[in-house]
Amino acid sequence: MAQTSSSHPRRICSARTRIVADAIEQANALLRERGYAERDLAVHTGPRGKALLKGNKILSPLSDEAEVVLRVVRDLVPTDGELGGKTLRPAELRAKL
Repeated sequence: MAQTSSSHPRRICSARTRIVADAIEQANALLRERGYAERDLAVHTGPRGKALLKGNKILSPLSDEAEVVLRVVRDLVPTDGELGGKTLRPAELRAKL
């Protein structure tokens, strides 16, 4: 017989995981719409429920809650064409939040 658990943290964890995954999917869809290849700029799952914005177009990864990273992508990341040969800097993005 399979073991089952009635503990609620598992369900909360699953819901939290889904929220993080949804925010990451939305952010990556926005980045693709703005012309970025995944190797140049994409959002990935990070440790402890965080999300990482990383790639060739950012100086170093930006790590934060998935909803914050989605807001950065939605409100602060320009199109690939607008960015051109420049590199995004996490400190500058955070300063604009």
